[in-house]
Amino acid sequence: MTVHQQRRVVTGVTAEGKSVFVDDGTPPVVVTMESFPGNEFFMIWGSDDSPDLPTEGKDTTVGMESFSPPAHGTRFLINRWPPGTEFSGEQVNGDAHRSESPNKMPGISDSHELDDIQMHTTDTIDYAVVIKGEMWLELDDGATVHLKQGDCLIQNGTRHAWRNRSDEECVMAFVMVGANRAKK
Repeated sequence: MTVHQQRRVVTGVTAEGKSVFVDDGTPPVVVTMESFPGNEFFMIWGSDDSPDLPTEGKDTTVGMESFSPPAHGTRFLINRWPPGTEFSGEQVNGDAHRSESPNKMPGISDSHELDDIQMHTTDTIDYAVVIKGEMWLELDDGATVHLKQGDCLIQNGTRHAWRNRSDEECVMAFVMVGANRAKK
């Protein structure tokens, strides 16, 4: 499987107060899964709490223990889905995916449901934009919205699934902000 190139540029501030480029290259965390060919996750940046400024731009993504941020934490990621992604039939082996994803995507994999591996609920507010292609967002009772290139979405901790029903790759950018979920 070929991983697409994804560039990440990081800035920071020196001890003397000068703005500098700290990194210009590929994200240090890229996830692909044998159980879901063509799907790629690029963890661009993240924090586990509210950051203080100025910062030297130290990379926190490598040491993060979860793809889903804690309350007040953030995650910035790019996700690529291959065409026709429905997590059914021969494209994705659900049992293999359930076995593989906890090691590669802790936090996110914990939120996936047993009956429909694409359905999940995270304790986050997600800001999303479709960069390329099309995506269908499904909520409870099969309610869907069709998102196209340039469309933006604010996902407020709802139960949802992403389904690429088109014949082209879909690329989306996400900023996830950790939130406190009210206890029932």
